[in-house]
Amino acid sequence: MRIAIDVREACKPKRTGKGQWVHGLMRELVQRNIPLVAYTDTPLPSVFRGKNVRVVRFGVRGWRWHLAAARRLRTVKDADVYLSPTSYIVPALLKGAFPVVPVVHDIIAFKDKTHEKRASFIERLTLGRAVKGAAHLCTVSAATKRDLLERYPSLDARSVTGIYAGPMRATPPANTPDGKTILCVGTLSPRKNQKRLVDAYAQLPQGLREQYRLVLVGGRGWKDADILEAASKLPGVEWRDYVQEKEYEELLQSCTLFALPSLYEGFGMQLLDALQRGIPILTSGNGSLREVCGNAAHYVDPCSVPSITEGLRLLLTQDRLRFDLRQRALVQSHTFSWSRTADLLLEVLRKL
Repeated sequence: MRIAIDVREACKPKRTGKGQWVHGLMRELVQRNIPLVAYTDTPLPSVFRGKNVRVVRFGVRGWRWHLAAARRLRTVKDADVYLSPTSYIVPALLKGAFPVVPVVHDIIAFKDKTHEKRASFIERLTLGRAVKGAAHLCTVSAATKRDLLERYPSLDARSVTGIYAGPMRATPPANTPDGKTILCVGTLSPRKNQKRLVDAYAQLPQGLREQYRLVLVGGRGWKDADILEAASKLPGVEWRDYVQEKEYEELLQSCTLFALPSLYEGFGMQLLDALQRGIPILTSGNGSLREVCGNAAHYVDPCSVPSITEGLRLLLTQDRLRFDLRQRALVQSHTFSWSRTADLLLEVLRKL
């Protein structure tokens, strides 16, 4: 079986969550020598190149790229199935004319005030059509599968399979806490909840604020002006913008605490990076977060600044709690791997 796959997001120099997901899956499939047709709009990274990888690069972008991809699948048919891991537009355009497997990361577009308007409009317009024409559907978590089935109650649960995700590095360096850094990683937006995290940090006892800095890592998203304003005015808070992999790894190696009190996540790949290194985690139980972290995180109410503050205080002052969470994190991280994700995906595709 030859798989055509949209790899555009994985080819970007600044990859967000979906791009990281495609990047991790592609590396695994290339290593296995699975026959692939990489649909792209930019040159392929060297890690994606292999003897069984064919590249189809369309010299257009935006809607024209999607139209070109759909046209090629209808006419050339250079693959047996099309995996659409970051967009529903091509599956919606094909309307069942070619075997398509969309990957649903979340249904944030259908939740109030948690997603950028343009992206919400496009996903609301295309997801329903993609669902109707899909040969099968994959999700990145059981939570997203539940959300999808709730959104489309006529959908047969057997036509949806959770395939999860894996860490970005197979054997990363161990975390050695520096005793001074709280790390939060995510694109700045209301959904990631950085504003309440900054407000919660501001309410910590002065001694803790003097000892620990809050480092926000992530590019600008939407409705982020209040996050940037709060971060710039509060001593102890640093915004690093998007950082390259080397700096990201250094922060993961040295931070004392990883905080992501998100309002909703379809998976939360940065949490898996933290689990893999045994970093104590503060997060919420919303979306897939409890599924990903299990008993290896301290959960707070993401809508309550006092709850986040108390969670930070406990984790920063209770050595035993941090030790327990570190041990649990290392165990929990073994639940997820790109090998497992690839196995689950290939099992789905073989049954089509």
